[in-house]
Parts: sequence; C-alpha cells; structure tokens
Amino acid sequence: MQERFLEGRTALVTGSVQGIGLAIARALASAGARVAVHGLATREQADAAVRTMREVGAPDARFFGADMRKPNAIEAMMESVISWGGPDILVNNAGIQQTASLTEVTQQLWDDILAVNLSGAFHTMRKALPEMAKTGYGRVVNVASVHGLVASVNKAPYVSAKFGLVGLSRVAALEYAALGSRDGGGITVNCICPGWTETAIIEPQITARAAEIGGSRDDAISSLLAEKQPSRRTSRPEEIGALVLWLAHPTAHNITGAAIPIDGGWTAQ
Repeated sequence: MQERFLEGRTALVTGSVQGIGLAIARALASAGARVAVHGLATREQADAAVRTMREVGAPDARFFGADMRKPNAIEAMMESVISWGGPDILVNNAGIQQTASLTEVTQQLWDDILAVNLSGAFHTMRKALPEMAKTGYGRVVNVASVHGLVASVNKAPYVSAKFGLVGLSRVAALEYAALGSRDGGGITVNCICPGWTETAIIEPQITARAAEIGGSRDDAISSLLAEKQPSRRTSRPEEIGALVLWLAHPTAHNITGAAIPIDGGWTAQ
C-alpha cells in the first residue's frame, strides 16, 4: 500500500478530538488526506487536534463543530464540509454510552444515545454519499461496536443503536455498490465493530467493576475482559485507525456491507 495514496482526498471523522476518532484521523492524515476534525471540544482541544493532523501529514485540516443530537447542526456541518471539497471518506465515530437496566433507561437517555450513535450517521451519510457518487470514489466507515453484533445486559439503547448502525450500513452498501469502478475504487460502506478498546468511554465500567471487586484498575480490566473477550487483551485506538486506512484504499473496492469485529474472539463464541 503506497504511503500517500489519499493525497487529493478529504476525510471527515466525527468525534475525532480524542480516542478512536483521533487515531483514525491521524491514520488518514498520514496517508495524505485533508482532514475535517469534529467533536464537542474546547477551542484548545480543537486547535490541538487540527495541529496534530498537519504534523502527521495532512495537507490541510479544519475543525467543524456540530452537536450530533441535532439534525440541523449536522446538516449545516455537512454543507460546510462539502463546500470545503469533501468528504471523500466519511467516518462516523462519534458515540456515547451509559449503562442502565432496561427499566431504568430514561426517555432522554434513550433519545440521546440513539441520536448520536445511529441517527447522526444517517444524517451525515445522506449528505455525503450523493457527493461520492459524483466522483466514483467514496468510503463510509461506521464505527459500530461488538454490541452491533451481540447484546449485553444494561445496554439497551447502545445495543439498539449499534445493531441499527450495522443494518443502515448494509442498506447503504447495497444502494451504492455498483457505482464507480475497480480502478477508481468504487463506493463502499462498512462497519468496524471493536470490542474492549482503551478509550475514555469504557472508564465508567472499569471504575464500577473496580469498586465491585475491591481491586485496582488493572484488576477491573482483567475481570471485564475475562467475561467476554477470549484474547484478554484490549485493542489500541491506533489499531482501529489502521483498519480504516486499509478500507480506504482502492484495493478494498469489493469490501462493502461488512461488519468487521476487532474483538479478540468475542463474537466467535
């Protein structure tokens, strides 16, 4: 895979000021893509993320802010990104999670998790995919979760959103599969389904498990992984970024409609 194969391309990565999103944006920038950074961030966080993109190789980078719970804000952001010349690559990574039993989930919690994790991707995709169709190259990578493939207790809104995201991605993959060409790269839509990954979103679960077992943070991680992830190893955000970069390459033109787990064998059980 040539190192700068994304020169002339523009990528939008939602939720990219930290964690998995930042790692994905860095990977795309390193291959020569211009990067639209997104997130609910302070000016300092936004500036730092944009600076990072340029330092690792992006010809240009800009910050776009939008609350992913609000369709009007998403539409305005997408219009701005389109005016900037993109996106050729759309990565829907923005997500929120909060654990609660089914009967304890409030209407607001349900609405917020579904809006950010599922509806937000719908609103970005419906604007981006027609633009990709004009050029014959496009990549949509939706960061779902292992919980888009299997369920767990106390995660009804999150599991519902991620299962929905996998289904949405498959529909879009079918609708755009025949556009473009092998040499041009075509248009593909895929999901990545990470298991336990070292990000801030899992910290509340780690803290709760540590309190439950009366152990350290490392003990809590070991306990959590022992239940689900046979490898008993967490993934690093950079590993997710590497897979997104591979899916962006023209040689991945026939990989579409997939939900690819990075889960240490979790869904193989």
